[in-house]
Amino acid sequence: MITPFVDIHTHRFSGRCIELHARGVHPWRAGECDWVQVVGDPMFAGAQAVGETGLDYACGVDRAAQERLFRLHLAAAERLALPVVLHCVRAFEPVMAILGQYSLCAVIFHGFIGSPQQAARALQRGYCLSFGPSARRSPRTLETLRMCPADRIFAETDDTGADIAEVYAMICDVCGIGMEALKERLAQNYYDIFGKDGDK
Repeated sequence: MITPFVDIHTHRFSGRCIELHARGVHPWRAGECDWVQVVGDPMFAGAQAVGETGLDYACGVDRAAQERLFRLHLAAAERLALPVVLHCVRAFEPVMAILGQYSLCAVIFHGFIGSPQQAARALQRGYCLSFGPSARRSPRTLETLRMCPADRIFAETDDTGADIAEVYAMICDVCGIGMEALKERLAQNYYDIFGKDGDK
């Protein structure tokens, strides 16, 4: 049996590998309306995870509105026992503080580009880190990738148009691991959270 690739976060579904289906409202849209009536249980019917959600302090969207939206997502994830896929840009401290107020079954930082120190704190809480094509551009991110335990890593293409196999090859090169071993490890990481059929 051939071990499949896992793309834990993509905006361009190909159907050629395991691709996580999450639902949520991006923090960039936090100021569009009052999301209280929208971000409820029906939104997540059939979803494998809640997200992407989080905080982005590099964009111009009101931070209080972002936090309200983020909390709506986390409350739903807690209530429905769904994993959370996080968007976190220049907001690590507030994101960690808010996450700590909820009981979540799993948390995945998508497109992680934080420092090794930040990664260590996230890993200490049991969170997972996902790396995409942009990881190569930052020595700090490459250092983080090297120190990340294999059972907490995911790979993603996000909205880049890259092939997930290219991201795996980058991780293999950085971490000194063979492709088949990485495929088996990341598939197991996925099954540990989402089950063999993608259901918790």
